[in-house]
Amino acid sequence: MEKVLKIYTPHIRISDSVTKVMTDVVLALLPAIIAAYMVYGIKPVFVIITSVISALLSEYLFSALFFKKHDSIKDISGVVTGILLGLTLAPFTPLYVVAFGASAAVIFGKLVYSGLGRNMFNPALVGREFMTVFFPTVMSSGAIWFNQEELRVSGVKFFSHLGDIPLFNYLDKTLLNPSGAIGEFSVFFLVIGGVYLLLRDRISWHIPVSLFLTVFFGYYLMFILEIEVSLSMGGLMLAGIFMATDMPSSPSNSAGKIYYGIMTGVAVIICWYQGIRFETLSYSILVLNAFTQSINYIFRPKVFGKNSVLKNRFIKGSGLTLIIGGTVYILTLLHHAALVSYLIYIYIFYTVIKLILSNEIK
Repeated sequence: MEKVLKIYTPHIRISDSVTKVMTDVVLALLPAIIAAYMVYGIKPVFVIITSVISALLSEYLFSALFFKKHDSIKDISGVVTGILLGLTLAPFTPLYVVAFGASAAVIFGKLVYSGLGRNMFNPALVGREFMTVFFPTVMSSGAIWFNQEELRVSGVKFFSHLGDIPLFNYLDKTLLNPSGAIGEFSVFFLVIGGVYLLLRDRISWHIPVSLFLTVFFGYYLMFILEIEVSLSMGGLMLAGIFMATDMPSSPSNSAGKIYYGIMTGVAVIICWYQGIRFETLSYSILVLNAFTQSINYIFRPKVFGKNSVLKNRFIKGSGLTLIIGGTVYILTLLHHAALVSYLIYIYIFYTVIKLILSNEIK
């Protein structure tokens, strides 16, 4: 009998799976969930649980009904989307609104693109914008953000025991500060989660670092221009570490990631300058999501053996920068004119038609 040789092609093989990657993200987010429980008890945890259950249920039903797939939730990407959405919400957001947002996140943030890895925008941020558009009164209510009677821990005094010095007080607030969205209560715990993802090679430093440096520069610039802006360090950490680094919707090479991070920061600065208060990071990341493919093309690695045409790339990069800046500026004008909701309606129409024409429905 002729001997059969097994010869493998030299492709890269890894032992990781989507489920392992998503599990690491869930583990990295657990400290932030614990911080939320420490501050307000079980209620913010209920928000997160509702978001996760709604995301998984929506994904299962939509996939089974339209794609004839019954195992799509096994990769637990729906869990990650649900947790991330929950962490961007106020601790006392009504649960029915949370359930709506989580369903919208999975359906219109991921499944309309035929599933995981094909989405253009960060699903959690898509869900949050849907909630803002369809439940504007609830989402803008101050009652969902703070409740003195439910507050269990108003802060910690770990460093301030050393003395009443502003630096020590600030460090204590990075440990625990009951202000803002559920995921913003502890900068320290968010950073711990980010370090874990870096050590596990689930994210790289390029997007968070370039984003943070640009935002800090912008904050200083606004101070010089005497323009009052609010910077939530917890919100910035949550967005920079866990939102902007979403793999399908962010660039794939190092140079592109740095440009993406810088331009996300520039978008934040434009929003600040235009007087946007609460949707700054969501708008900035979603706009940059839309240009990820263009960034990947312009900042693609040089092909071995070919000369790089830097001049053409510089011209295209400059043009892209102007287009991104212009897009953010137009978005701020639409925001002030209360017309952002029409963008969502157009987005719904576009994605539904795109899905129907994709032949993915069985």
